[in-house]
Amino acid sequence: MRRIAIAERGNWRARAAEAGFRFHTIDGAPYWDESAYYAFTLRQIEHDIEDPSAELHAMALDLVGEVVASEALMAQLAIPEAFRDWIAESWRRRDPHLYGRLDFAYDGTGPAKLYELNYDTPTSLYEASFFQWQWLEDQRNRGALPLQADQFNSIHETLVERFAELAARLPPPLYFSAVGESSEDQGTVDYLRDCAAQAGLHGAAIAIEDIGLSADGRFTDLDDRVIGSLFKLYPLEDLMREEFGAALPKSGVQLLEPAWKAVLSNKGILPLLWQRHRGHPNLLEAHFDDGSALPAGWVRKPLHSREGANVAMHMSDGRWQESEGPYTGPSIRQAFHALPVFEGNYPLVGSWVVGDQACGIGIREDDSRITRDSARFLPHAIIDDAPQGSTRIYL
Repeated sequence: MRRIAIAERGNWRARAAEAGFRFHTIDGAPYWDESAYYAFTLRQIEHDIEDPSAELHAMALDLVGEVVASEALMAQLAIPEAFRDWIAESWRRRDPHLYGRLDFAYDGTGPAKLYELNYDTPTSLYEASFFQWQWLEDQRNRGALPLQADQFNSIHETLVERFAELAARLPPPLYFSAVGESSEDQGTVDYLRDCAAQAGLHGAAIAIEDIGLSADGRFTDLDDRVIGSLFKLYPLEDLMREEFGAALPKSGVQLLEPAWKAVLSNKGILPLLWQRHRGHPNLLEAHFDDGSALPAGWVRKPLHSREGANVAMHMSDGRWQESEGPYTGPSIRQAFHALPVFEGNYPLVGSWVVGDQACGIGIREDDSRITRDSARFLPHAIIDDAPQGSTRIYL
C-alpha cells in the first residue's frame, strides 16, 4: 500500500458536473482529492481486505439473531424497548438489506483491523462506486497509469444486481429519502435511485422532512399517498427518538435498510463480536465502557456516534486526542490501533458489502488520527509494480 502523487485531470470539475457530483467541495473545503492515489497489490486486496470483509460480514449477521432474541442484549445496545419486537420481527422475516461499509485500519503489511461497521446509513458510496472508477479510466487513457491498472470496484454492478433481486420483495410504491438540505446525502440518494432504475425498480424522491403520517398511522408523501417501501439515508436511532418514529412498528412501511440493521449499525456490535471471536486477527479487543477512567492504549466511542464525533483516544504512549460532537449515552472501549500516516495524512479503508458480497473499497483521508466528517476522499488503484511513493510512518 503506497500513497502516490499524481497530476489531477485538468477537466475533473467538468467531469464532476456532467456526472452530477455536486458535493466534491463541501463548505469551501475539498472533499474529492485526486492529487494522489493509494496503490495496492492484488494480493493485498484479495487476501487482506476482500476476504476478511466477507468473513466479518458473515460473523456480524450471525450475531443478529442472538441479539434480537435477548432482551438483555437489546438493552445493552440501548435499543428502545418500544421498538425491540419490531426489530426482532424484521429479522425473523429476513427483511431484505442493501449494503454496508466496514471501516479498516490497514497499512499494507498486516491484517486489516476493523474499526467499526457502518450498516445503516453508510456514505461515500457514489464517489467509491462511480467517480473513482471514472478517474481510473481517464488516468489510464491519458497514460498516467498503466493500462493494466485495475481497481477493487464492482460496486455499481453489484448494486444494480441487488436492486433487481429486491424488486419482488419491496412493497410499492418505493421512495428514496434523505435530509433535503444535505447535498451529499441527496447526491447519494440520487445515485441509488439511478441504480435501482437500471434494475427496473423505479422509485420517487422525497425529503425526509416532507414525509407525513395518515390518520391510521401510515407514512405518506406530499399527495397523501401511502409509502410502501422507503429507502432512508437517515439514522434509524434518530427516527426512533423522533415524534413520528413511534408510528414505525405499526406503519406497515418496509424500510431499506431494514429495522434489524439497528443491531449492526450500533458500535455495541464490536464488543459482542470480540466476545464470540476473541483473538480474531481482524478484530480489535473491545468491551462495553464501564465509565471509569480511560487507560492508555484504549479508545472510547459512543454507541451511536458517527463521522468520528465524540471519540476519546488515549494513545499507548499517553497522548490524548478527542473530538467534539452531539453524541452522549453508553459507549464502548476499543483497543487503540493507529492508522498509518503518509506525510501527515491518515487513510481509512472503507470496504463495501452489497447484499452479502464484498465488492469494492473507498479511502477517506484525514490529517487527524480520528477520521472526521471533514475527511477527503482519494481514489485507489491495483498496481502490482507500483512506484515507490511517500514513506509510511507509524505513530
